Amino acid sequence: MNQFFLVFCFVLIMGSVSAQNQSLIMDLYPGEIPFQKVTQVKEVSKSEGIVRISNVQTPQIQVFLPSKSSANGQAVIICPGGGYGILAYDWEGTDIAKWLNSHGIAGIVLKYRLPSAITQTSPHLVPMSDGQQAIRLVRHHAEEWNIDPDKIGIMGFSAGGHLASTLGTHFDSGNPGSDDPILQQSCRPDFMILGYPVISFNEKFTHIGSRNSLIGKTPEAKWVNYFSNEEQIRSDTPPTFIFHSQDDTGVPVKHSLMFYEGLVAKKIPVEMHLYPLGQHGYSLSLNKEGTQKDWPNSCINWMKHLQ
Repeated sequence: MNQFFLVFCFVLIMGSVSAQNQSLIMDLYPGEIPFQKVTQVKEVSKSEGIVRISNVQTPQIQVFLPSKSSANGQAVIICPGGGYGILAYDWEGTDIAKWLNSHGIAGIVLKYRLPSAITQTSPHLVPMSDGQQAIRLVRHHAEEWNIDPDKIGIMGFSAGGHLASTLGTHFDSGNPGSDDPILQQSCRPDFMILGYPVISFNEKFTHIGSRNSLIGKTPEAKWVNYFSNEEQIRSDTPPTFIFHSQDDTGVPVKHSLMFYEGLVAKKIPVEMHLYPLGQHGYSLSLNKEGTQKDWPNSCINWMKHLQ
């Protein structure tokens, strides 16, 4: 009898854990996918310590919701990094979503398309298009998902931070005359969280891999400027939280410093945390020592005090 009781309790616990880890996967576009060519290219997913996804053909969001009793109404759309060549999908995606859930925040992982002249007509516009659609889509489903439509943020790491900062500097209020209720929604994020982000495409200090992947090795000057997001900050760019390490040799800390200065100049509320050590790509930093491990707590505290 005792053994039966123990097994019964174990099944209940495992069932509860499984339910909490369930997520909803939804295509970004209900119909035609913008800028997409018809090809035989297939998505590739590899798991070598980190799940790396490439050749995304059908952009999607994976929605992780906290229980209704703990939800605070906030949601964060997460852009994994990977130099615009791959997506570090669990490391800077689903792991982050589950961490957010533990604080009552909806975590929504964006599986965005990576620029490709083979599969897309305007590769440089594709990640931004997918990000804007994700914000509109989440806002459209806000009531259904127990989310406040005015508390939807964007978050990104490394090149995903470039995409997130692009979405925070290039947005519109929606098209009220559209027949598509999703396109009627604004694509302005209500706040931004940027982790060791690529910000500038200035060739003197940019992350050249991200720049080459998005706009090519010999880009037009207008696109270099357009995607140098320190140059694109608006008076209505949303409040921002930034974290970066000074010993980051992949994406120099100057990216974050320039963005911070630009936000201050526009009187945009911003909190920045710089750490002497940490290097690049540490995500939640669960298995690393150092002060960069403090960023998750600082970020949650910042989110609690957003107006």
